[in-house]
Amino acid sequence: MNYDDVVIGAGHNGLTAAAYLARAGRKVLVLEAADHVGGAAVSAQAFPGVDARLSRYSYLVSLLPRQIMTDLDLDVRLIRRRYSSFTPVPSDPTRGLLVDHGDPAATAAGFADLTSGGREHAAWDDFYGRVQRLAEKVFPTVLEPLRSEDDLAALVGDDELWESLVRRPLGEVLEATFAHDTVRGIVATDALIGTFADLRGDDLRQNVCFLYHLIGGGTGDWDVPVGGMGAVTDGLARAAMAAGAEIRTGTRVLAVDPDGEVRWEGGAATASTIHAACAPTVLNRLLEAAGAMPIETEAEPEGAQLKVNMLLSRLPRLRDEAADPTGAFAGTFHINEGYAQLQDSYAAAAAGRVPQLPPCEIYCHSLSDRSILGPELAATDAQTLTLFGLHLPARLFRGSREEHDAVKDLALARTLESLNSVLAEPIQDVLLRDGDGAYCLEARTPVELEADLGLPGGNIFHRSLQWPWAEQGSEVGTWGVETSHPKVRIAGAGARRGGGVSGIPGHNAAQSVLAG
Repeated sequence: MNYDDVVIGAGHNGLTAAAYLARAGRKVLVLEAADHVGGAAVSAQAFPGVDARLSRYSYLVSLLPRQIMTDLDLDVRLIRRRYSSFTPVPSDPTRGLLVDHGDPAATAAGFADLTSGGREHAAWDDFYGRVQRLAEKVFPTVLEPLRSEDDLAALVGDDELWESLVRRPLGEVLEATFAHDTVRGIVATDALIGTFADLRGDDLRQNVCFLYHLIGGGTGDWDVPVGGMGAVTDGLARAAMAAGAEIRTGTRVLAVDPDGEVRWEGGAATASTIHAACAPTVLNRLLEAAGAMPIETEAEPEGAQLKVNMLLSRLPRLRDEAADPTGAFAGTFHINEGYAQLQDSYAAAAAGRVPQLPPCEIYCHSLSDRSILGPELAATDAQTLTLFGLHLPARLFRGSREEHDAVKDLALARTLESLNSVLAEPIQDVLLRDGDGAYCLEARTPVELEADLGLPGGNIFHRSLQWPWAEQGSEVGTWGVETSHPKVRIAGAGARRGGGVSGIPGHNAAQSVLAG
């Protein structure tokens, strides 16, 4: 069978590439090993006998450009969250800080109460105001050929901020900018989602992660997809198929010949271009299976999170009696994420130990969108909770099945203890039970994410994130998806400007062909 393009992987990036290519009149085949499309961006019934469809892995949208939604006529609705975050003070969880976009005066008062004055809030406003101006300049470039760092720095026009975010360890910047440990921690968390890093590390992995979490849409807002994350990928699949793309699920690719042949059990196809919407390390295994040279990429990517999905009978009461749980849980709820705690937890995990009180953050989809709950459940006070635990790298869970499970049990127990430290009642008291009588609680380690989704080391970005500009002169003017094999593209999160639910690598892989 002959095609113009073969796409490996029907996650959101593979579907984006397929939709653009098919709409341009090309003959496109998408191959997916699972029995469904969506990859990590799916909605699923996680608990037997419970009518709730959770965004099981990815859960919020920030980096998906409106241009892609418009180009592909996506029927997807995103809800902007009023509340940015709520953070109990780690040393005294009876007090907390609510950042409310809908009430700037209340936010300022919260800062003043926490920090005994207005300095921290003024520093906060100045810092995030400058970061937003940077985002407004940088984000539109992610759908263009790569520019050099110097070009982007000139475009941003704030040399001091550029030096702070791009060339100095973020921890140094936060320590110089903010005085309060809790405020430093709130800012720092965006540098650590899915990234195992020392905030003061010279490799600047934390800085790259921070930048991606704050440039989305030019605002840094993280929006709620109505219907769950599966609504996004279902919409992309409809767009691809409506344009004529052929999607085959249950088809595991076995080998990729860089001359343009893709082989799977019982079949093969040739194409002018192969778009690998899988992880680069997975592509390398497929290239090696065909006797070809692997592409250059990170040798051993590693994820660093514990992902926990929960379904509650109601929101739990908080130790901070002045805080309304509805507002606190509607944004990002930070738990034991003070700056010092983040650093101490990193040091413990780097030394091979599960942190005593793992830092984590929680998000409640159902406060913004009840459509993910069945009618009977939606009529009650039931709520979903997604917990993302930091500084729990894959290395802690490696070993035999028994060793993995023992560490997982310890990590989950300590994570729930961390959560309970800010609640006025144990989370277990409000967990619903599934049809089998078990708690509605699902936890996945990086090792399990690797097995479930093909994420190397459980890395949700497929590899360490890269700066969204050319780091070598030879990259300037390319799309950040090209490989050493002219007919092979990286169309997934492992591309430059990959990571997150964005469609950007899929768009850029398609444009690398369509733009000639």
